[in-house]
Amino acid sequence: MQKIAESELIINSRGAIYHLDVRPEELANTIIVVGDPARVKKISTHFDKIEYQLQHREFITHTGYIGDKHISVISTGIGPDNIDIVFNELDALVNIDFETRSIKNELTKLNIIRFGTSGSLQADIPVDSFVASTHGLGLDNLLNFYSYEKTLADKELVEAFIAQTHLDKGITNPYAFNGSEILLQKFGNNFHKGITVTCPGFFGPQGRVLRLDLSSPGLIDKLTHFNFNRHRITNFEMETSAIYGLGKLMGHECLSINVIIANRVVKEYSKDSNAAVEKLVIKSLEALTS
Repeated sequence: MQKIAESELIINSRGAIYHLDVRPEELANTIIVVGDPARVKKISTHFDKIEYQLQHREFITHTGYIGDKHISVISTGIGPDNIDIVFNELDALVNIDFETRSIKNELTKLNIIRFGTSGSLQADIPVDSFVASTHGLGLDNLLNFYSYEKTLADKELVEAFIAQTHLDKGITNPYAFNGSEILLQKFGNNFHKGITVTCPGFFGPQGRVLRLDLSSPGLIDKLTHFNFNRHRITNFEMETSAIYGLGKLMGHECLSINVIIANRVVKEYSKDSNAAVEKLVIKSLEALTS
């Protein structure tokens, strides 16, 4: 049984994993992840009981119950690099024995759901509406650092994306993973369904021009017009592909759901994004606990 070195799996003085500062017993098997640390409390106010409230850097964790449903909500901060930290540490909390520093013989499957905000890439998906991601398509390169076998379906999706968008390979080597069909079934007619593209930044990588010119102009149009096997790109943000990719490789069920706060095609922004997020939270918690 191979022991994982202290430099690779960092456990602090209270027996918690380093970045999250969470111990195995302080984590539920159903986990909501949010980018904004302030959103953790907005979600946990809907809990009937809170057991643990923990914080280290931007990573805030509240664990408790809605009825008899055990749930943790964790803030990840923004971007695929933070998702890499959070998902590896969540998996370690349930699948590595902290005493022996070895991988457990029996692995635990987590249900992980992102409650996020996003930009629409279709005129018919308006601000304040909800999207549940069937796939995460990554322009962020994170999963390219991991060894894995690409499925034929994911490979075909990426090949079609490259052929249709003509994105410069010097910028990115795209990858794709599908989300959890089990979790997706919980989110019905009130949610648009489609591919979510994940970008490694908010401005240039999402086609915004302030003072700097873009190396690949026309990104919005390229993404909006992509179509493959009746799949279209509904939205983009900065986390979903990393969540789907790492979750799939680790054997967890993952789903990303987002409220649209900007429509990049018709150039509209939500008049009250906080209210829109709160509606997403209420609707999604109902779906998860019903």
